[in-house]
Amino acid sequence: MPIYEYRCKECAAEFEQLRSMREADQNATCPSCGSDQGERKMSSFASGGGNGGGGCAPSGGGGRGFR
Repeated sequence: MPIYEYRCKECAAEFEQLRSMREADQNATCPSCGSDQGERKMSSFASGGGNGGGGCAPSGGGGRGFR
């Protein structure tokens, strides 16, 4: 089961819950105030790729040719 992020409409607390995908969009119970007004947040995530270093590109050999 995935972990989803929620924000309480009553007390503005942010929390995570392990829920089935079927339950993901249902309001969650806030662990701080007990309200059932926890709304699912849009989560952001980092993806691999790009030129962040550590890729498969050759290193260039420091500018020296083979002899």
